[in-house]
Amino acid sequence: MAKLPVISGLKAVKAFSKAGWVVSRQTRNHVIMEKVGYSTTLSVPKHKELKRGTLRDLIKDAGLTVEEFVELL
Repeated sequence: MAKLPVISGLKAVKAFSKAGWVVSRQTRNHVIMEKVGYSTTLSVPKHKELKRGTLRDLIKDAGLTVEEFVELL
């Protein structure tokens, strides 16, 4: 099992973009991402460091494994 790195919210957005997620809109503190074929949206906080639990939940909601996400980084 790959260890989940501590990354920024914007770096997570770039990784999710590589997996086919598209930025649909931005609020002051979050980036909202959507993907065709998914009813789920990802709400990625624009923090300097994402908490590991938050990042793990986002990865799970995106339909990815931790290993797949780490490869996208």
